Amino acid sequence: MKTLFRPAAVLLALCTLLTGIVYPLAVTGLAQVIFPSQADGSLIRQDGRIVGSALIGQPFDDPRYFWGRPSATAPFPYNAAASSGSNLGPSNPMLLEAVDARIAALRAADPGNIQAVPGDLVTASASGLDPHISVAAALYQAPRVARTRGLTAEAVVQLVAQHTEDRQLGFLGEPRINVLKLNLALDGVE
Repeated sequence: MKTLFRPAAVLLALCTLLTGIVYPLAVTGLAQVIFPSQADGSLIRQDGRIVGSALIGQPFDDPRYFWGRPSATAPFPYNAAASSGSNLGPSNPMLLEAVDARIAALRAADPGNIQAVPGDLVTASASGLDPHISVAAALYQAPRVARTRGLTAEAVVQLVAQHTEDRQLGFLGEPRINVLKLNLALDGVE
């Protein structure tokens, strides 16, 4: 037994050192050199202060701003430490009630808008943290944002077009808009 203990202890210490210290430091250092913004959390700064991350959504409910996808995280929305979806199936009455409530909130914020409400404005993403909305979701909200800010609808639609991100690698996913970046651009227009 003693003859096996020493090699096992040395191997454990070596593996702990390599996988617990050397490898994480090497990967972190390499990431800082190659992808510094992403390695630091893709933080968005404005006037020298951090206003959010390009990777994690934020709650917006002021009619002057575009609203993002609902978040299913707890105990508060867009909680990165509790990333999860609601896990409610499409026939679950609780999901249907939540969707109806979200539609009602959107209609109340813009009573004259009779367009169909895009699904991503009333359903949470699988992570509950999605910072993006579809182009349809942004265009649905554009008249409300333009009216409450005293801007022309064309100016707001042009901002939406300027902030539309293409598909990843040209073919993955759909064109999308980062809500925080679009809202920051709106604040810069006024």
